[in-house]
Amino acid sequence: MALEESTPNSSSIPPIGLGLCTMTAELIADEEGFYSKAKKYWKNIPPTVDGMLGGYGHISNIDINSSTRFLQRFVGEGSGKAGVGCALDCGAGIGRITKRLLLPLFKVVDMVDVTESFLAKAKAHLGEDGNRVGNYYCCGLQDFIPQPQRYDVIWIQWVIGHLTDAHLTQFLKRCQKGLRPNGIICVKDNVSHDGVIEDEVDSSVCRDLASLRSIMQLAGLHVLAEEKQDNFPAEIYQVYSLALR
Repeated sequence: MALEESTPNSSSIPPIGLGLCTMTAELIADEEGFYSKAKKYWKNIPPTVDGMLGGYGHISNIDINSSTRFLQRFVGEGSGKAGVGCALDCGAGIGRITKRLLLPLFKVVDMVDVTESFLAKAKAHLGEDGNRVGNYYCCGLQDFIPQPQRYDVIWIQWVIGHLTDAHLTQFLKRCQKGLRPNGIICVKDNVSHDGVIEDEVDSSVCRDLASLRSIMQLAGLHVLAEEKQDNFPAEIYQVYSLALR
């Protein structure tokens, strides 16, 4: 998902109701085209850290360091903390997050991404640490089903904008079933200031916090913590991390 802010094309935010959110439905007339266009976009992106970050590869260290501090609050020894057995990297790309955030903390990491060439590149990018990658899943998250009760942490970064509201809600529900006792889901992504903004270049949307909270509530998740990313360039979207259970 693009980091740089695009020209706003906002929808109004409906109140939380009993049914699924419909915010993206107002923007996405062709759901099949929405997914196929995104898949085509990422096939043409170079399998590098700079490619994964849309030309903002220089922010990777800042991102990883902040994510590490955030995640360490919820894993390890202590009452109610998640274990360190296995994590899932969603929208993993070439393994930037797997290599520098998850493998240093977890014994095994699984990776899922829609772009086959990225996962192929990951094996070289990860080096010897790649021996601790359990599974490479080539699949869109709208279709991916995490193995039940396998994961201590499911990390979802810069990829939820490629899912419709309904598919994001359903995916988060499936992630819940994939958690071990005390496991958590972490979502880190771009957040708009108001409403839902469409990016036609990479075929994604950027939601505001109210929209995200609404979807998470519909998925039956409780927000344990919410943190705004500091020290990113001013011209890109604000980024938030949310820990969910």
